[in-house]
Amino acid sequence: MQVALIDTGHANLRSVLRALERAGEGEAVSVRTTHDPDEIRRADKVVVPGQGAFGDCLTALRAKGADTAVLEHIRAGKPYLGICLGLQALFEGSDESPQTAGLRVFSGRCERLTVAPGIKIPHMGWNSLELSAEPHPVLREAAGSGSWFYFVHSYHALPTDPGVLHASVVHGPHRVTAAVAKDNVLATQFHPEKSQAAGLRFLRAFLGWSG
Repeated sequence: MQVALIDTGHANLRSVLRALERAGEGEAVSVRTTHDPDEIRRADKVVVPGQGAFGDCLTALRAKGADTAVLEHIRAGKPYLGICLGLQALFEGSDESPQTAGLRVFSGRCERLTVAPGIKIPHMGWNSLELSAEPHPVLREAAGSGSWFYFVHSYHALPTDPGVLHASVVHGPHRVTAAVAKDNVLATQFHPEKSQAAGLRFLRAFLGWSG
């Protein structure tokens, strides 16, 4: 299995690479860091991670045509995993970078979490997932309601179609989008690579998922 880990120039790339390699230990899994469109098209699975600004992430994806290759990969029905900005990039846009268009795989936008008494923004730390009534099989297998995952973000996606929302968490007055999915596309606002045992279970389940 060839997994393309898309290099968007963000600092957490190496930790995602290590986590995927660990999750694939003992299996015929090869993880390559790349932004080469041809390599992305050839991959069996694509992972788009990211920390930082929405606009920077999309600019990096578009710089060498990786955005087009990722969309072709999705249209071909092959599994996609987005992490943090890799989730937000799937939407139409973000208030963080109003002039930058997203990939528009899902309808909706990303909005900033608002400050409220007793909570801090960015939303940073561990939260317990609440799964939808019919959660994505990777989430159901690896996480389950009550599993704890690590978050670092100030914006979250608000899908137009509530059917794509597969997990959420509560942060003060906010119901935060934690995972979205449809068909062969799965994305999380939480960071599996920072989520210890639960994150490793999640990545193993993703590597075993056929889409």
